[in-house]
Amino acid sequence: MKMLSLENELKENSYPGRGIVIGKSPNGKFAVTAYFIMGRSENSRNRVFVTDGEGIRTEAFDPSKLVDPSLIIYAPVRVLDNKTIVTNGDQTDTVYNLIAEGKTFEESLRTREFEPDGPNYTPRISGIMEIADGSYNYAMSILKSNNGDPSCCNRYTFTYDNPVNGEGHFIHTYMHDGNPLPSFEGEPKLVPIMDDMEQFTEMLWNNLNEDNKVSLFVRYINIEDGTYETKIINKNN
Repeated sequence: MKMLSLENELKENSYPGRGIVIGKSPNGKFAVTAYFIMGRSENSRNRVFVTDGEGIRTEAFDPSKLVDPSLIIYAPVRVLDNKTIVTNGDQTDTVYNLIAEGKTFEESLRTREFEPDGPNYTPRISGIMEIADGSYNYAMSILKSNNGDPSCCNRYTFTYDNPVNGEGHFIHTYMHDGNPLPSFEGEPKLVPIMDDMEQFTEMLWNNLNEDNKVSLFVRYINIEDGTYETKIINKNN
């Protein structure tokens, strides 16, 4: 698979929707993830990321303008022991709870499907990172309608054992802007990761569409000891 420029993937797409990046720093020290949200409506844009325990949640920037919280207020990131879960919806809680009961990432997501927001039927994208005894692996998933047909849910899981230094994968909800919005197609895109967290965060934020970007979360986890650093940027602040 050809490695793509993450900068160009963002800069040349005015509306990828919500996106997850997971990978490994070039120096091999860090498990890296990023999650961003975008919005076209006032309700979608009226959000910020806030810290919630070891994870984050979305909340309304101006509660008086919140119309429908059902698909926009959720916990995108939660941590369960040595596992970091990152998703674009309340399936974060599904994965967290069912893994705690002994299910796998893939089994947990078989209980869910795409979002009920026809005609877009926004895909549910999810990722999980596991760090144990100095080793690291991750998986990504997308649950999507069958080419816009909500009678069939297509589920895809991609697993990455012993990730290569400097490589990551990027999955997002929409191919591009449109009406209805076309769902992401294919495997997660192979993209480069940076050693410098500040530089990586800045690159992501600066290349997201200025009108549509809402919030960005970035975390670098030390693979040796599990400690981490987090960056959050909110357009509303």
